[in-house]
Amino acid sequence: MESFVSARYQPWWMPTALAALLLLSVALFAALVIGSAKAKPALMLTEGEKNREIFEWDLVTSWPKRFPGLGMGPEMFAEKVLAMSDGRLVITVHGGNSIVPALGVFDAVSSGSVEMGHSSAYYWKGKIPAAVFFTSVPFGMTAQEYNAWISYGGGLELWRELYKPYNLIPFPGGNTGVQMGGWFNVEINDVSDIQGLKMRIPGLGGEVFSRSGGTAVNIPGAELFNALQTGVIDATEWVGPYNDLAMGFHQIAKHYYYPGWHEPGPAMEFTVNKTAYDSLPKDLQEIIDVAAKAVNQQMLDEYQGRSQTALIELKQVYGVDIRRFPESVLAVYRKNALALYEELSKGDEQFAKVYQNYWQYLESARNYSEIGEKAYLELR
Repeated sequence: MESFVSARYQPWWMPTALAALLLLSVALFAALVIGSAKAKPALMLTEGEKNREIFEWDLVTSWPKRFPGLGMGPEMFAEKVLAMSDGRLVITVHGGNSIVPALGVFDAVSSGSVEMGHSSAYYWKGKIPAAVFFTSVPFGMTAQEYNAWISYGGGLELWRELYKPYNLIPFPGGNTGVQMGGWFNVEINDVSDIQGLKMRIPGLGGEVFSRSGGTAVNIPGAELFNALQTGVIDATEWVGPYNDLAMGFHQIAKHYYYPGWHEPGPAMEFTVNKTAYDSLPKDLQEIIDVAAKAVNQQMLDEYQGRSQTALIELKQVYGVDIRRFPESVLAVYRKNALALYEELSKGDEQFAKVYQNYWQYLESARNYSEIGEKAYLELR
C-alpha cells in the first residue's frame, strides 16, 4: 500500500492547496527576515524608549502658594523638571498649610506622605540642631560663600549625612542673599531696648536674640502681618525689601533695621524622599539635581534684582525709616552667638562636626572676601 494518497485518488484541489501553503510559508519567512532587519536592537534603544513610565509627585512647601521669590522657586523647579523629562516626571506644588502644615514639610517628606518638599533647614533645629548651618547662622557665610561651601567645601556631604536617618536627600533650593534686620515698632538705640521685646526670629538668630534679652517666637510667614498688627509681636524679620514690601509690613511698623546679622545668606532646601528618589530612572534623578541647581541660582538672582528696586520704593514712595543697628547691639549679638556655638558643640557631636567644618571654611572664605568683594565695594 502506498504511504501517501495515490495520485489516482488525490482530490483535484490538493496540488493547488500545497502550492498555496508553500507560497504562504515563503511569505511569512520573508516577513520575519525583513522585520528582524528593520527592528532596532535593544542596546540601541534610548532610555526614553525603554521606559515611558509617568511619575507623578507632590511637593509641599512652607510658603504661601506662588509667593514672590520663595514660593515661585518650587514652581520653577516643577516646570523645569517637566520640560527636561519630556513629561515623564510631573510634580504638583502645594503651598504651606494646604495639605500639610507650613512647618510640617520635613516630616511629611520623611514619612513618604509626599515625595518632595521646599523649605528652610533651620526650621528643623529642634529635631536636628546642626541643620541650622544649611540655612544660615548669625555672623555666618554670605550666599556666595555658602554655595561654595556646599559644592567645594564638604557641606553637601555633611548635609546628606545628617538627613540620611530620616530617609531624605537634601538639595540646595535657592537663596535670598543677605537679609534685613527686621521691622520694629520701637527704636533700638542700645541693648536695653531689646529687653522683653517679642520678635519673630527663627533659627539660632532667635536663640541669640533671647540670650540678649528679647523673646523670640517662630511664626509662619502667612501669619506675620496680623501678629505684628495686633501686637502679638513687637518686631519681625522676614526676608528683605522684595518680600517685605509684598507683605505690607511698612503699613504697620515704623522702623526698618539693617544689617541682617542673623541671616547673612539664608538658603532654601529641596528635600526628596529617598525611597521615591531611588525608584526613578537615572536620567530623572539627574534632572532633579540639575533643576535644583538652576533654581538655586535663579532665586538668588531674583532677590538681588528685585530687592534693590523694592528698597527704593519703600524709601521714596512710603517714606520708611531705614536704620542701621547700633554697633553696641551688634557686638552683644556677636558675643552671644559665638558663645552659643561653643555651648551647642559641647553637647552635640553632629553639631560640633558641622560647626567645625563650616567655621573653618568661613575663615578661609573671609580672607578672600576681605580683599575681594569688601575691598572692591569700599573702593566703588
